[in-house]
Amino acid sequence: MAITSAGVGSGIDIESLVTQLVAAEGSPALNRLDKKEATLQADLSAYGSLKSALSSFQTSVQNLNDPNDFLGRTSTSSNTEVFSATADETAVPGNYDIEVVQLAEAAKSRSGDFTSDEEVVGTGSLAISLGAESFNITVDSNNNTLAGLRDAINDASDNPGITASIINVDGGSRLILTSDTVGAANTISIVADDDDGDDTDALVGLSRLATVNLTSIQDAQDAIIKVDDQTVTRDSNSFSDVISGVKFTLESATPGEIETLAIGLDKGGLLTNVNSFVEAYNSLADTMASLSAYNAETGAAGTLLGDSALRAVENQIRQTITGSVNGLDFDSLVSIGITTNDEGHLEVDAIKLDSVMTEDFTAVSQLFASENGLARSLDNVLERYISSDDGILTSREDGLKSNIDSIGDDRERLDRRLATLDARYRAQFTAMDILVAQLTSLGDYLSSQLASLPEPNSIRR
Repeated sequence: MAITSAGVGSGIDIESLVTQLVAAEGSPALNRLDKKEATLQADLSAYGSLKSALSSFQTSVQNLNDPNDFLGRTSTSSNTEVFSATADETAVPGNYDIEVVQLAEAAKSRSGDFTSDEEVVGTGSLAISLGAESFNITVDSNNNTLAGLRDAINDASDNPGITASIINVDGGSRLILTSDTVGAANTISIVADDDDGDDTDALVGLSRLATVNLTSIQDAQDAIIKVDDQTVTRDSNSFSDVISGVKFTLESATPGEIETLAIGLDKGGLLTNVNSFVEAYNSLADTMASLSAYNAETGAAGTLLGDSALRAVENQIRQTITGSVNGLDFDSLVSIGITTNDEGHLEVDAIKLDSVMTEDFTAVSQLFASENGLARSLDNVLERYISSDDGILTSREDGLKSNIDSIGDDRERLDRRLATLDARYRAQFTAMDILVAQLTSLGDYLSSQLASLPEPNSIRR
């Protein structure tokens, strides 16, 4: 008798039985792998959080590695519509009287009137000068109109900085030449050479030397200011060579009116840098505390409780920020007003810090950014742990990832073992099912044969 479905012969649900037996066999191993992987993944996530917090702190530390970041200056103009100024760390604090006598201007000239921008101006050449530099324009049938001259001037590769344009006024069209550079030395002039040699056509009318038709609209001039009543002349409206470390930008001339410039120490900028450092450290401290926390009442523990790498980096950072820098009058964070509270956070005593800045404005810079300062020392500590090449935490992460990958291999091996066990169980139960079916069939046959025998008392003698 053929068996076409598992369990038909015996009446047993072999499919369910095999599934349950295989699951019972594999469940303990699978649970161990799941638990191990969950632990490894949690550790990997915790190391990622720690590295991220350390990296953010390292960024704030590296931003304090330049002494100039602590030595900023403020510059205040009494009237920014007249002039503005910026100061770098070399500027000496002080106050100055400033009078802007005149602004530097660019030369601008115009031609005489032409009937339109298409009027023919003749042929020949133009020698156009801007200060000591000059270039030549050949005027021929391709460009001998006012518009053609404009385009030829603007397109000239050796043009030192003259822009040509055309305006149409009541008297006709005019060619406008404007210097791109301000300053008295940058005057505009033109010498025309007429092809016919008689200097009678329109072309020569563009030459200042040959006729009065080229008219100055705006003369080139230098900027003039007075600093504490001392005259300063410059060929630009922006310059930084008058007061050391100070860059001026002139906005408007107000002859006879005295404004003021105040250069001071940028205590606010320095305080901002210090507060940023403190905030970054406190954020890191919170992350490390969370990862290593333990609640005695609930038994809840941080993922990295007792982790040696976390303890080591935490201790090294604390030792560094509570240590001192040799050779400095203000040689520690405590000495400038930064202390650690009961929660492990840094706190800034603004009054004490301001007193230190008043006494020695370079003190904070030296503490953080000197050769052996806190910034460099902290950066070195952090780099040993989070370097992408050989950092301690990076190595830990690589090890965890390798272990997680090996769990994948263990799962594959378990799957293969359970597949083999499933096949063996199926073969055994299928054989049993066939045997039971055969025995059942034989029993049914015997029962049938016995049932067909006559009753004992029914046999006649």
